[in-house]
Amino acid sequence: MPAGPRGTYIAGNRLRLQAQLTRHISTDSPRVMVVDGSRAARRMIEQVLRLELPNVVVVPCETGAEAQRQLEGGIIDLVTTALTLPDMDGVALARHIREHAPQAYIPIVVVSGSVQERLIGEGFGGDVTDYFDKDLGFSALAQFIRGYVAPQARAEGEVLYVEDSRVVALATRRMLEKYGLTVNHVVSIEDALALVDTARAARQEPADVVVTDVYLKGGLTGKDLLQKLRGEYGYSKGELPVLVMTADDNPANQRALLRAGANDLVHKPVEERLLLTKLMFQLKVAQKCRHTRTRASAVSDA
Repeated sequence: MPAGPRGTYIAGNRLRLQAQLTRHISTDSPRVMVVDGSRAARRMIEQVLRLELPNVVVVPCETGAEAQRQLEGGIIDLVTTALTLPDMDGVALARHIREHAPQAYIPIVVVSGSVQERLIGEGFGGDVTDYFDKDLGFSALAQFIRGYVAPQARAEGEVLYVEDSRVVALATRRMLEKYGLTVNHVVSIEDALALVDTARAARQEPADVVVTDVYLKGGLTGKDLLQKLRGEYGYSKGELPVLVMTADDNPANQRALLRAGANDLVHKPVEERLLLTKLMFQLKVAQKCRHTRTRASAVSDA
């Protein structure tokens, strides 16, 4: 339990962030945290981001410790970090964010001139979503980040959708298919897990994104699905994003879903723009994560 004025302040911020989370739309004014020990590098990245994304809100940080403090102050949509910071390794910062950030899954991009050496040596691990080589230039970096946070009219991908209400499922399925997505709808967690087992047996991906309600018919809940996917099956949030739809505004219950492995939460009743924005965002994260693993594997095998 936090103690003293500092602890009370942090606890209050966490509650406020949780209240904002289910209704937050990243593409309105995306908040990008730029962590780099070089002031010149931070300013250059900020300038090119503002040219590419006019509504961007840049949160510059010189050190890992400053970035950790800023995470308590507002929702962050994406983090870029140098590989070497004045007080820690950029991958260590990514690990801290994964363990302590009081919000949804945040894409973390390592921006470095020594990407290839790190990939061949240690790699980046599962905490880093993607990496970008500085040698490609800062303008290319802005376009790279735009691929994560810019709005998207249509997309290709498969959604595993778990909902036991026939009326809600029909409306949501039409909504998703209108944007080009393929929807595989089931009515229970048990049915969803059966599909995942079938895909795993065939060495295939079960879906690009999972969307699930919390309470459904049958003995298992959305939280049980999260624990199974993240625990027994070992899917990371980058490999298989899960959006949880909930009408529960209780911050403690929302935190429990995030700790269990939800990438993000969507408030019910579902509003089309909110759901599609969050889903498209996580879809891009998953697709980029798979592309990153392929690139890293090619580098290590070279």
